[in-house]
Amino acid sequence: MAEQNGRHGVILENRQRLELTGVTDVDRFNENEILLFTQLGELTVRGSSLHINEMSVGSGALSVEGEISALIYGDKDRTKKPSFLGKVFR
Repeated sequence: MAEQNGRHGVILENRQRLELTGVTDVDRFNENEILLFTQLGELTVRGSSLHINEMSVGSGALSVEGEISALIYGDKDRTKKPSFLGKVFR
């Protein structure tokens, strides 16, 4: 297995609360989908009534609540530097 540069963690509790680490940016979000980037690539969170409780680009932590139905990992080589939204949540 190839060694990865970066760290990323996921804790999902009862499909209602999601705690992520290693988040570098949130590209877009609405109540049904959140597209974000981690140190290990892109991640899409799907569900209903989703909302972001906390985000710290400085520490890379993100907390999401709602009815979580899917975590979909995309291209691990596709990462993104913090955008305007990422800078606002610092």
